[in-house]
Amino acid sequence: MTSRLLSSSSLSGTNIRNLKGENIGEIKDLMIDWKNGTVAYAVLSFGGFLGLGEKLFAIPLEAFNFNEHHGIDAHVVLDIDKERLENAPGFDKNNMPNHADNTFLDTIYKHYGYGSYNKYL
Repeated sequence: MTSRLLSSSSLSGTNIRNLKGENIGEIKDLMIDWKNGTVAYAVLSFGGFLGLGEKLFAIPLEAFNFNEHHGIDAHVVLDIDKERLENAPGFDKNNMPNHADNTFLDTIYKHYGYGSYNKYL
């Protein structure tokens, strides 16, 4: 039986592919909503070279499909093409989003078709 639990450190640095098998970035971090004990979103890096010019994206964890196979072909899939990701709301590491209210979270959840973040609270 495969475990349903993943450590945050095992996801950090994981390469993400789209359905075409193209590498579209890697998970940099997980943002945890400590008030309700859930992962609000994964931070995905995309673009740039050697960390320069990379853009960060907040992606609801529900948008990822986790391959349950272990070993060399284990991977995570995000059903999104590169063009849509390039046009998604993003930020850079020196300008993190404001989480004082749920406006940013609602924006990203709606962008990826998951409605309002508030329904997860």
